[in-house]
Amino acid sequence: MTLKKGRTRNGFGDSMTTQEVKRKLATILSGDVRGYGRLLTKDEAGTICTLSTYKEMMASLIQQHGGKVIDAPGDHVLAEFSSVADAVQCAVEIQKELKNRNDELPEHRRMEFRIGINLGEVSEKEEKIFGDGLNVAARIQMLSDAGGICLSGIVYEQVKNKLEFSYEYIGKHTVKNIAGPVRVYRVLPVGETASLVSSWKRIGLNYWKQLNPAIKIIIVLIALANGIWQLYPHFINPSVEVASKKKMAFPLPDDPSIAVLPFVNMSGDPKQEFLSDGITEVIITALSKVPHLFVISRQSTFSYKGKPVKVKQVSEELGVRYVLEGSVQRSADRIRINAQLIDALTGRHIWAERYDRDLTDIFALQDEITIKTLTAIRVKLTEGEQASTYDKYYKGKQGLDCYLKTMEGWHYYWGHNVGDTREARRIAEEAIAMCPNVPMNYVLMGMVNQMEFWLGLGKSPRESIEKGIEWTQKALAIDDSMPFAHGLLGHFYCLKREYDKALAEGERAVALDPGGALTHLGYGMSLNYAGRSEEAIPIFIKAIRLDPLGETGNFLHLAQAYRVTGRFKEAVSEFKKALQRSPDNLFAHLGLAGTYILMGREEDARAEAAEVLRINPKFSLDYFAKILPFKDQSVIDTHINALRKAGLK
Repeated sequence: MTLKKGRTRNGFGDSMTTQEVKRKLATILSGDVRGYGRLLTKDEAGTICTLSTYKEMMASLIQQHGGKVIDAPGDHVLAEFSSVADAVQCAVEIQKELKNRNDELPEHRRMEFRIGINLGEVSEKEEKIFGDGLNVAARIQMLSDAGGICLSGIVYEQVKNKLEFSYEYIGKHTVKNIAGPVRVYRVLPVGETASLVSSWKRIGLNYWKQLNPAIKIIIVLIALANGIWQLYPHFINPSVEVASKKKMAFPLPDDPSIAVLPFVNMSGDPKQEFLSDGITEVIITALSKVPHLFVISRQSTFSYKGKPVKVKQVSEELGVRYVLEGSVQRSADRIRINAQLIDALTGRHIWAERYDRDLTDIFALQDEITIKTLTAIRVKLTEGEQASTYDKYYKGKQGLDCYLKTMEGWHYYWGHNVGDTREARRIAEEAIAMCPNVPMNYVLMGMVNQMEFWLGLGKSPRESIEKGIEWTQKALAIDDSMPFAHGLLGHFYCLKREYDKALAEGERAVALDPGGALTHLGYGMSLNYAGRSEEAIPIFIKAIRLDPLGETGNFLHLAQAYRVTGRFKEAVSEFKKALQRSPDNLFAHLGLAGTYILMGREEDARAEAAEVLRINPKFSLDYFAKILPFKDQSVIDTHINALRKAGLK
């Protein structure tokens, strides 16, 4: 079906003529690599080489089964099939071939894919596919084990009697932005167990139908009793997978270390994601303020959102001992929160609690969970210090509505694109009008102005800076103890070339939030721009350790500091890490282009310059030179001259 009228908007907020959009039914295969960030950290060159080889193999098998690869960004593979059976058969053969290849590699270098398959309606424009059919496949993929395959219910119904595989129903799952839960099935590995299951289906089913009902009941009771007997030892002494220090991607810090996983939204309403995410973020923020406690940033832990990960995996990939996880369920004006703290090195539950409260108690409840966590790992708050201060700003029903509005605005801000930035501005304006005494709303508006500066969305760069300072100072006038607001103000002062003020604000932010990745990133940026790049490098490295799977900016700014100090090989490595996380990051391509020129690699530099123009055909070297906020003009001149030599204008 082809749409003939009107205009619509794509996922980046850009308009497009719907006359060019075709809708169709398609089988979508979505795959990605489990623990890809960890593999990159350990062996970047080897990981990229292995990924390229594996992708070539997968593309070949997909073509052999009548499919085609429609996109393959980073460690992801998306493919389209006209036949559901062909897609499932192809997925099984891919996993079989991947297993054979992985068996030849050491365990720490094995690259395991997760695959999800869905049949649904998609939209196609200029050979690009998007829509709910693709989104469901991607979400189902996240439910798959490493080396496994998950199917949506509609795919299972199509293949259950056609293919000689066995399947396991793993329940209904709420899929973001999709109305109603999706039934999900797991394809069982081919082998003896699957063969026995198939044989039972073929031979035993007819015999079962002929049995006397009373005999059926006896058989079921015997089977149930036997099952309980077999499982009894596990209830007494459960087998727990514990993390290994030797397998950790990073050495354990000397201080107690913790990762807080995104609390799961159990409400069945996707709109409540802002509530569960907000609770998680407040707990992380509160913990990060405590001295001598190592807290992984939200950007890294939220990379696990919607994925069925194990505590052992989280501990080893992030290099932490403790993991806090939980769930949130809202019903009218009541909220239920389940939370548990686990020692990954022993597998022991330190504590587990269930809270049933009124929604208006949410902020006191967040403090209670935070304090329990700190007490359990023997870290005490200093006398008079509180876990958080959010509760004094969000009171009653209106306060809760305002809190959810603020969380929604942050969600759009992190999109870092034109459409999401404009939506974040609209929400920030609504939040300020709703609750004018809440400082977090003014910080959000300051962040919107910062993003408008870099994207060129404001009336002028200078106005974006001045407005950003104005909004941030309003937040600090209400509460001067907000570390992120001080860090943001420091960034604006850098953009104004007021470096002493910028450094003072950065130092204040780190003092208020000694375990915050974002505060360290902001302070490092101020040092780098102020001409103190050598001092900035260890600050950036600490930000990355606190946020190893998170923000592209961590690696981007460390790379810039390396480039300024003449450590070009290290700069190239960090720029490439940034691009692994965000392939279309304009500033990473600019950084590589300039660095390659300084290394005498002109051909590579011109390739990166071409990428810059692909991403932004209107890129202006003159405008870029004006907004670079380095104190030392020679740093700007060196970079701009290198970019000009690379072919940019």
